[in-house]
Amino acid sequence: MQIIYLILSCIILFFLVFPFLTVVFAQLFKEQIDAKKVTKDYDFACIITAYKNVAITEHLVQSLLKQPYQNFHIYLVGDECQPSDFSLTDDRLTVFYPNPSLRLKAKSIIHAMEHFIRPHEYTIVLDADNLVHPNFLKEINVYANQGFRSIQGQRTAKNLDTIYACADSTGEFYKNFVERYVPYMIGSSSVISGSGMAVDTKLYKAYLDSPEIQQGKEMWKKMLQEDKILQNFLLKQNEKIVFAKNAIVYDEKVTTADKVETQRSRWLYSYFQNLPNSSGLILKGLTNFSWNQLIFGLITIAPPLFILLFSALFLLAAGLLINPYISIWLFMGLGIFSLNIFWSLYLSEVPDKIWSAIWGLPLFVWKQFTALFKMGNPNKNFKHSDHSKAVKIEEILGD
Repeated sequence: MQIIYLILSCIILFFLVFPFLTVVFAQLFKEQIDAKKVTKDYDFACIITAYKNVAITEHLVQSLLKQPYQNFHIYLVGDECQPSDFSLTDDRLTVFYPNPSLRLKAKSIIHAMEHFIRPHEYTIVLDADNLVHPNFLKEINVYANQGFRSIQGQRTAKNLDTIYACADSTGEFYKNFVERYVPYMIGSSSVISGSGMAVDTKLYKAYLDSPEIQQGKEMWKKMLQEDKILQNFLLKQNEKIVFAKNAIVYDEKVTTADKVETQRSRWLYSYFQNLPNSSGLILKGLTNFSWNQLIFGLITIAPPLFILLFSALFLLAAGLLINPYISIWLFMGLGIFSLNIFWSLYLSEVPDKIWSAIWGLPLFVWKQFTALFKMGNPNKNFKHSDHSKAVKIEEILGD
């Protein structure tokens, strides 16, 4: 019993302290990107996937069409959508209404790529509820000119209108810093967000042709999330995913307790599904002497924050009876873990509204815990996230 307790405690203690160590390490480096070395305007395909709500994409499309950067084309896939709900037209926009319906994001992306009007050098994937900063494509192009083939932009909140939206955004800020900016700065790869990423089109097509995608298309909601399949595909080839922190994508945050539970149950299911891939990357990193694969594997295998927190508290309490010295170490680990969250938010320069809503985090954590009990039947319990925040990019920027 004591040996099992000791092993579990050491694992939890490692994951409590590991993020802090990487943040400290990252402070020793500066990004080596020269924005002056832009010699080419790469051709971008911007794919937007919408499901049952094509109207919400209107402001996203407008934010793309208003970009100073001009070498791009937009492909909007309105799956199970009505053409009457979307009226924008432009030479740089192609809209599809698949029949029969596709009902899967990966299938929508494949449908768009099969109908490209020309060969594009990079493919950018965006969700229906996103908005992009006016300099989004320009910033992505800077990294493309540095030779990077996989580029993740920075997603941030489109709305901070409820305590749950603020809590959701707090987690996004933390993950942007600890799981994207920091690994990129220390020579590993950023975790993919699910939208706002740009990938070399040939590389992206190879990913879509991979067995994981081809088999997953038949699994419906039991399919591993596309972003995880993509990052696993890239890392297995030791491809580096860079973080373009100034390529900003605005994302709608959940606004109610029910939406938190629905969204997080899907994410938690995907986390557990992905554990064999994360552990495989750790093994590859050790056998290939690849820092990129090793660090990325450790970051993606780390338990979700609330599971890590509850596990540490449980082991700390148990240690008072089994081994008090371990409890002391776990208590110290929890302190470092908590301080690192606030330090990361400070370094991220989060808005004041985030700080004022910190008190709501326990409510958010509780709904994540209850989401654990909705993972049993993905096809029944995993519902599509509804998007309703129709906001213009000018409203976000205050213009």
